[in-house]
Amino acid sequence: MEQSQQDHIRIEPAKGLAATLDLDHRDLKPGSDLPPCWHWLYFLDQTPARALSVDGHEKLGGFIPETDLPRRMWAGSRMRFHQPLRFGEQAARKTVVKDVRHKQGRSGRMAFITLAHEITGDQGGHITDEHDIVYREAPRQGEPTPAPIALPDGAEWSEEITPDPVMLFRYSALTFNGHRIHYDRDFCRDEEGYSGLVFHGPLTATCLLEALHKAHPDRNVEAFTFRATAPLFDNAPFQVAGKLDGDQAQLWAITPEGGLAMEATATLRSG
Repeated sequence: MEQSQQDHIRIEPAKGLAATLDLDHRDLKPGSDLPPCWHWLYFLDQTPARALSVDGHEKLGGFIPETDLPRRMWAGSRMRFHQPLRFGEQAARKTVVKDVRHKQGRSGRMAFITLAHEITGDQGGHITDEHDIVYREAPRQGEPTPAPIALPDGAEWSEEITPDPVMLFRYSALTFNGHRIHYDRDFCRDEEGYSGLVFHGPLTATCLLEALHKAHPDRNVEAFTFRATAPLFDNAPFQVAGKLDGDQAQLWAITPEGGLAMEATATLRSG
């Protein structure tokens, strides 16, 4: 099964994201390149309210295969920016369900669903993006917190991110994301067992790339891979950090407790 969508790479959503992240260094103007991972602002799934499940996402069993596991998270992505999209470009996205895997993890049963997106623009823009979604069991009473994962060493830059409900709400609005874990504190606590509002995985990835851009503004991203390892919440600041070795940047996000929240690799174009 394949889904196809069309969109216009308008500048307004990008200006909204720049405002959400308090960025003032971006040269956002017609004809300029869309920054890496900002394509998530486009090709939005506008699911009718009657087709939403209790968590605010589209009910399963349609395009995305059905599973009895209720907790959904964006586990990671693998992207290649063959040619950046440009503001003003007309673009198309084709999506297929590439893989469905079931496994037993430390926290119980899990299902991994991989969506493969290919985006092409009428001015030559071309992005491929494989997006991994994980579904997990409902939280169990007294479930132990996993031990933190050790961090890479040798960070060459780091930045503190101070999340708040407004930032999460704005990003949810910009991406038309109805998932209640990002704005409904009662649902987070009572249904999902979280201590606060969950910071979006793709927003964490975007923050990693923005920190890289600040450290090396003259380098362009050719490929980007990230994997989420622990959730981040709106109730405490966290860190993003990285280091560069030639054309490879190693990036990571750090929980307030000092553990690994996300690991990522960016391949940079030479020259």
